Amino acid sequence: MKKIIIAIDGHSSTGKGTLAKQLAKALNYIYVDSGAMYRAITLYAIENRFLTPYKFDEMALINSLEKLDLEFKTDADKNPALLLNGQLVSSKIRGLEVSNRVSLVAAVADIRKSLVKKQRQMGRNKGIVMDGRDIGTVVFPQAELKIFMTASAEIRAHRRFDQMSKIDACIDYKSVYDNIVSRDQKDSTRKDSPLKQAKDAMVLDNSKMNRDQQFQKAMAWVKSRTNE
Repeated sequence: MKKIIIAIDGHSSTGKGTLAKQLAKALNYIYVDSGAMYRAITLYAIENRFLTPYKFDEMALINSLEKLDLEFKTDADKNPALLLNGQLVSSKIRGLEVSNRVSLVAAVADIRKSLVKKQRQMGRNKGIVMDGRDIGTVVFPQAELKIFMTASAEIRAHRRFDQMSKIDACIDYKSVYDNIVSRDQKDSTRKDSPLKQAKDAMVLDNSKMNRDQQFQKAMAWVKSRTNE
């Protein structure tokens, strides 16, 4: 089978990661969660006091990027895991504090430039599935398959709440919903690499679809591009 680049973009909590992992596993491709990379940098900024409720020291964070080591691995159960400077952070980066601030970090041009360079290096040999906000428009505009995922804000908030409540029992639905709406606005209006659908992207609205249905639809698109 011919190897291709699969770029998956879309709004927050649309299940981009779920679909990307399904495709990567089925195709034996590398999976890269670009959003997790921005979340990891946000976590680093918070823990090092570069980012607080009262200030954001962008230059201090930018100057620290060379000290950051981001690495994707698989855990004992063969699930994707992200290490930040050797420490597993896959769960910590999903907390509400990081969720509320990641858009600020992702909007910094120098940070995006640094991560885009790293992401492009990961896709040099193709056979990769990457999800995020600007994969098909900025990182891999030449990707053979671009998928843009969407769903209503209410449905996405319920999905996110179910996920986050397992980590933080004190979380409430309204906070999650407000975060979803706020991130949509920030992601779509930021000056550098705003969230938008690539002209040649296949739209996948999964508001009324289950995981298997969206996977089968995406696999049909894959097969049409790999001549299988």
